[in-house]
Amino acid sequence: EKYVLSASDISRTDNFEDLLQMIMSGFAVLIIEGCSTAICIGVQGYSFRSVTEPESEVSERGSREGFVEPLHINMSLLRRRIKNPKLKMETMILGELSKTEMDKLNSIDIDTVLASGYLVSFLEDENDRSFFSGVGITERPDTVGGKINEGRIAILIDGTPSALIVPYLFVENFQTMGDYSYKPYYATLIRWLKYLCFFVASLLPGIYIAVALFNPELFPEQILNQLETSIGNTPFSLVTEILLVLFMYEIMREAGLRLPKSLGHAVSIVGALVIGDTAVSAGLIVAPSLMIVAITAIASYVIPNLYPQLYVLRILFIFAGGILGIWGIVLLFCVLTVNVCGKSVLGVPYTMPVAPFNMFGMRDVAIRADWKILGKKRTVIKDFAE
Repeated sequence: EKYVLSASDISRTDNFEDLLQMIMSGFAVLIIEGCSTAICIGVQGYSFRSVTEPESEVSERGSREGFVEPLHINMSLLRRRIKNPKLKMETMILGELSKTEMDKLNSIDIDTVLASGYLVSFLEDENDRSFFSGVGITERPDTVGGKINEGRIAILIDGTPSALIVPYLFVENFQTMGDYSYKPYYATLIRWLKYLCFFVASLLPGIYIAVALFNPELFPEQILNQLETSIGNTPFSLVTEILLVLFMYEIMREAGLRLPKSLGHAVSIVGALVIGDTAVSAGLIVAPSLMIVAITAIASYVIPNLYPQLYVLRILFIFAGGILGIWGIVLLFCVLTVNVCGKSVLGVPYTMPVAPFNMFGMRDVAIRADWKILGKKRTVIKDFAE
């Protein structure tokens, strides 16, 4: 009788190290005497988390599926969305110690890869000193599918429920998958709201301090009188107060992230109601300072991809406004603009299509045009680069 070996995942190897790697990855290996090639058969059977909605990128009208830890499950989620033979997926081993499988990546000299963040610095251009990152991270397969259709590269890492996208432009931090499910006028309004929240989250505390210390005449008379009375009754300077409130807020945020959800909500409520109200009543901080920090904290969550950068910029603008006033804010803002405009990712300007300006690309930046306009021509990143 003749038998045929049938399996969906079969590969061959003639290297002993690759053979050991396959065995440790759960493959069954068939070795035939007199044959120099071994057959590796995928029979892995292990438990993993089911495909669920990503918690950090919730979409009101979009897909409820998010990446999970196994690499091949994530690859199937992408293949199901892009049924095109031109989509190529290449796997490679990265990390001398961890032997992590990856989707597509050039050679990187690193011993261990356990999370997507390990590779971000390697994908940035050499000598990059920008505040912002040109590598995007997402947990949504539909977002990755859209970026691949635009000519990007997606990097999937075995054991990590997220994907890296390169190149990733600055304006894409303000775009979400849900924006393309609404009418253009509402999606455009939300887009501009995100732009406004970016400036509020980064500039508002610094401008508040600069005006209060150097140009208090800009405040209305009633607000100025209340502010002067409040500041005079507190033991700290205005800069110290703002930094103190920011420090307390960041402590509560970190505690809420690390604790279980039920306790995390309790910590937030206690911090907002008890600590904040008590600090104002005790005269340690003034109510306007607490309100300014609360507004900036809420605004920063509108664009969660930029939260780390906004937190650092907020502190820098506070010092700039406290030392040099409005001129310090303007000077630091100019430095930040030059820093962003001078950044590139894989040869692609980070500020495209704003700088260099591309009129066709602005249909999804300044506004979110109707799909009748968006669908006229496929948006490929190399077209902008040219």
